[in-house]
Parts: sequence; structure tokens; C-alpha cells
Amino acid sequence: MTSPVSPSDHVTPRTALPAAQYAASRHAAWLGAAAIITDEVGRVLLVHPTYRKDDSWLLPGGVVEPGEHPHITCRREITEELGLDLPLSAVLAVHSFSPRHPDLQPGTPCPGEVRFVFDGGTLTPDQAEAIRLPHEELSEYAFLESREAVQRLRPVDGQIMLAAYRARLGNTATAHLADGRHILDVPALDRHDVHVRYRPLWDSPLNRGPVPGQLPVQQAWAWCFVPDGRVVLVADPGPRGALPMLPGGTVESTDATPEDTLHREAAEEAQLTLADPVRLGWVLDETGEVYGGVGPNARLRLAARVTAIGPAAVDPATGHPFARLLTTPTQAAALLGWGPPGARQAQLAGETARDRWGLPTARAASIEEIPAEGMRLS
Repeated sequence: MTSPVSPSDHVTPRTALPAAQYAASRHAAWLGAAAIITDEVGRVLLVHPTYRKDDSWLLPGGVVEPGEHPHITCRREITEELGLDLPLSAVLAVHSFSPRHPDLQPGTPCPGEVRFVFDGGTLTPDQAEAIRLPHEELSEYAFLESREAVQRLRPVDGQIMLAAYRARLGNTATAHLADGRHILDVPALDRHDVHVRYRPLWDSPLNRGPVPGQLPVQQAWAWCFVPDGRVVLVADPGPRGALPMLPGGTVESTDATPEDTLHREAAEEAQLTLADPVRLGWVLDETGEVYGGVGPNARLRLAARVTAIGPAAVDPATGHPFARLLTTPTQAAALLGWGPPGARQAQLAGETARDRWGLPTARAASIEEIPAEGMRLS
């Protein structure tokens, strides 16, 4: 029996090139390695090099030396630049940089670069205090909120930093980028330009008892749980990116109780129908500055069950729709920038959802956007 003939059988094989000529024909590019390292409230660590004429900053990292693997480079550079020995837990992004990119400094003979960005983890206060710089190479370092960090980086470096950091926050696959742009599907945090903002007042300790009678409640926000144990976050778009929030808001004079505020705001912002809200505690705002200087007041924290999610709609207070995201409580705490107190509050909310409603502990998963048409909850 005659075997079928493949079209490739008729292709004339190319004459083998001499080894040196073949090697010269291969694509050549520089290799680089950097790390996303944060403090406990999610600010990104940048370093300020002494040798850049444009005064731009960098992620910790550097150039891969001949014969060196990128992960070895990254650990070596962290030790040389910061004086720390840090493990690397994941490859957050791989970026291909073309030799004619406009962010290249004039006269730089770059054949292109492939850069690996690793997860260098979260530093404890003691580790941050132990940072030591080689001052002939780096003049200073800073932990910066992501929106501020972008302003100090070259544009393409900012795009790489954000994609890598959001891959860590969103538990998504390694981001693959070309000249600062995603080459595959754009994850939800990138699609909505979501940033982490450190808010020191809002990560204050949670008081578990009742709100004292003389202390007015100015705000009610909630961890709103769907049946699989995840929570809903909303992100308010703006010219400098979207900032994530728990559903809820300011108590209005028309609201009989803070729980009424929560129901109203959750419906307006995220089109959520809630049931059985339970108070977790309250945070003290000593000045009430954001409310016009009203003085000491309480910001209430609750948990509630989501029984329905409707189609996306315009928020009446802002005139535009919010992005709606499903995250684990741990991911939500990281996105909110509340630091260790926020992580403890997320744990309390999850335990409350389990004990009160029998909801499961949310498994680690990629952050998901709620469809515009809403969701049916089982």
C-alpha cells in the first residue's frame, strides 16, 4: 500500500549553512531581569540609578551576563543593589523590546531586549530597613504607589511594571508583552487600568464592638460574597487609572440605617442585590476631613451575601459605570492597599461568610470581570 504524500515531501531541503554563518543568521538580543518587590501595603520598590541622563527610575534588576540564566541574574542583582537575598516565586512577565523603540536613548546600539520580570515578594519592615545601596550606582530607593511609580519610569518600563504587578495581584498567567503591550488576551486589571492606592486611614485597626453612641457613622462598606466565596470589588475609572473599592459609601440623611446605605450604594455602584448584612466592626476616622471636617466618626465594615447581580449601569453619583471584579478576599485586601490590618479584616470576613452562610473559602483563582449583562448566581 502506497503511503500518502505530504506536500512537505516535495520541498527541496535548504543547503546546510556553515556553523559560523548559521550562528550569525540567528536573531540576537540583550537579556535583562528585574523583580517586582513590594512593602506590606503594596507599594512597589523602585531604585534611582546615577547613570541615566533622563533621571528615570528602575525596578531592581539588571543585565544578564554571558552564560547566566535570568533568574540567577535577578537574585544576583537584588543582592548587589539592595543587600538582600530574596527568593523568586514566579515569572510575572516576559517582555520583548524592539531595537527601534522610541524609549531607547539616542545613540544606544541595542539589538533589542528580552526582559524577564520575577516576583520578589513582599518585604517586612525589618527587611526594608536593611536595604543598603551601592551609591556609586544607585542614589536612592523608594516604595511607591503604582500610579506614582509609573510617573518615575520610562513609559515602556511603566507598562512592563504594571503588567507584571497586576499578574501578581490577579493571579493570572505570565504576561507576555511586546514593546509594552500585551500580545495575548488582556487581563481584567490591565483592561481597566486598575491601581493599588495605599490609604493609611482605611487600614486602621478594626474595632469589633458596637459603635459608641456618641460617634456618628459616616460610611458603610461591605465584603459582598457570591456563592463560591469570592467577593465583589468595584473600580472607579479616572484619568490616572481606576481605584478599587468595596461596595458601599457615605451615609445620607435619607438612609434610616447604615445597612440601608449599603443596599443603596451596592445597587447603584455594582448592581448588586444583598441579603443579611452583618456588622464586622468599625474604623475610627478622627477628623472627618473627607466629610468637611465633621470630627470623629465611624466607618462601618460589614459582610453580606450577594443574591443577584444585574446588568452594568451608570452610577448616578459619578455619571459612568464602574468596573466590577470578582476576587478572593485576600486578593481584594491586596488591591485595596490596606496592608496587614486589611488582610486580617479579609480573613474575618471570610470566616463570617463560612460560619453564617456556609460559603466555601474562595480558592486561589484569576481575578474575573463580571459580564456587562450581569451574572446568574446558583
